[in-house]
Amino acid sequence: MNVYVRELVSALAQAGVDCRVYVRRWAHDLPKRLEIEPGFEVVHVPAGPVDLVKEDLPTVVDEFADGVAHDLLDFEPDVIHANYWLSGVAGRMLKQRLGLPLLTTFHTLARVKAIAGDYEPDSRARAEAEVMACADVVLANATAEAEQLVGFYDCDPDRIEIVPPGVDHALFSPGSQAGARWALGTDDRPLLLFVGRIQPLKGVDVAVEALARLERVDARLWIVGGASGNEGDEEVQRVRHLIEERGLTDRVEFKPPQPHHLLSTYYRAADVCLVPSRSESFGLVALEAAACGVPTVASAVGGLLTLVEHGHTGYLVESRNPDDYAAWVDTILGDPVLARRLAVSAAARARTYTWSTSAARLRRLYEDLSVRALAPCE
Repeated sequence: MNVYVRELVSALAQAGVDCRVYVRRWAHDLPKRLEIEPGFEVVHVPAGPVDLVKEDLPTVVDEFADGVAHDLLDFEPDVIHANYWLSGVAGRMLKQRLGLPLLTTFHTLARVKAIAGDYEPDSRARAEAEVMACADVVLANATAEAEQLVGFYDCDPDRIEIVPPGVDHALFSPGSQAGARWALGTDDRPLLLFVGRIQPLKGVDVAVEALARLERVDARLWIVGGASGNEGDEEVQRVRHLIEERGLTDRVEFKPPQPHHLLSTYYRAADVCLVPSRSESFGLVALEAAACGVPTVASAVGGLLTLVEHGHTGYLVESRNPDDYAAWVDTILGDPVLARRLAVSAAARARTYTWSTSAARLRRLYEDLSVRALAPCE
């Protein structure tokens, strides 16, 4: 989500949209305001203790909204665009207080996560429904998310707009696998890659189990990312224990979270990118891998259904069975001609996703909303 906001706002600023991004102050030494580039300013809003844990963030939404409202007095925006459900709650308050149109992007949905076994408090699901009922536009990243908004929340279809994210092709593009591996100090054995937060939702355990079932016993797995959420540390320990149980300690490496601009080297070094998420509103990792010319084996869920074209750019797996993931990985590793065809097709498909296209679509939506009567808050 942080990548989404940063890249999208940068593209909007470059398209001539003056943007001010409000985030909760999370450290004492943060400046009040920070100009990222012309037309793109970040404002750190005091709201609760800086070290407040994620689970307690709902308690400071009112304070955050007050801080944003006060700062907006000299900005006079045309529209509010909220990202994530908590920002949507704040955005709903600001719409009602300031009479501004509201767009909201949820990124994840409580009721969708619950279907996959990742439960959120009922209060979150109710808040999401209230935000949808008040928003002038609810943005979906893909068709599957739009269907979830209607099916799980009875969101008004007329308020939903599908605007896919993009990818920075200056950073994420095909390149030399040998050069990438040299830069990372690794050898030419088959390499599987998992990139993302380590939490149950992302299915790192499925990636490990798939590795254990591969015919290619020389294949390796790199897990790039760190613990996230209140179950993150426990999940890391669980996955490490699983690796030991399967005798994979010499074939799995944990890599710390990487600066976004360095991830392309990891993608280029890989033979296959694994995205075994239980749910995924879009799946930016799959798009970045594709842009680097790397086939993906991914869960057949959410936005991944749009991003990964089965048999053309990678493979989609309907089940959570690691055997199914392993079978498709073995198919790719065992056929260099197929692997090359998938790689070329993936890169070509990824080129259709750009942040400038997303920004252009949003700019038109912003302009339309600025002259349209506000949707009533139900």
